[in-house]
Amino acid sequence: MLLSRRQRWRRWRRSRPFWGGLLAILAGAWICVLPLAPLKVMLQQGVAGIPSVLMGIVMVVLGLTAWFSPSQRALAGVLTTLIATAALVLSNLGGFLIGTLLGILGGGLMFAWQPYAGRRAAGTAPTDPAADPAAVPADPAADPAPPRAASPPPTPHSDPQGAQP
Repeated sequence: MLLSRRQRWRRWRRSRPFWGGLLAILAGAWICVLPLAPLKVMLQQGVAGIPSVLMGIVMVVLGLTAWFSPSQRALAGVLTTLIATAALVLSNLGGFLIGTLLGILGGGLMFAWQPYAGRRAAGTAPTDPAADPAAVPADPAADPAPPRAASPPPTPHSDPQGAQP
């Protein structure tokens, strides 16, 4: 069965961190465009405009990466947040704070996004053996649990957190 454009768009959008990528693209565009503004808006351009344009382009690329390679969303989210924070210092207060705030929010959304879990059909929910007595075997000896391997006792020189004595 063919899906309508709207259904295909909705399926594509939900299968990736769409809103985080969109906010990262908007933040990158905002940070990138401000140094190219007229002289009345920006008092001094100079060499300071180069990092702004580069950071903006990288943020746009990271937003597109989150869209077209959702498996890289965590790295793209962290890098977007770091670049947006660096833009606060290096690029006209991060695009007058708007670009930085959009970048931090977009990076956080990209990092926090989880893949969409398909809806379960009615009656196929996983059963809880404690709640469903029919799922528990009648004879416990018929299904013995494998024995657990005992862990060796800690030595005086081993620390679980890895600290040295």
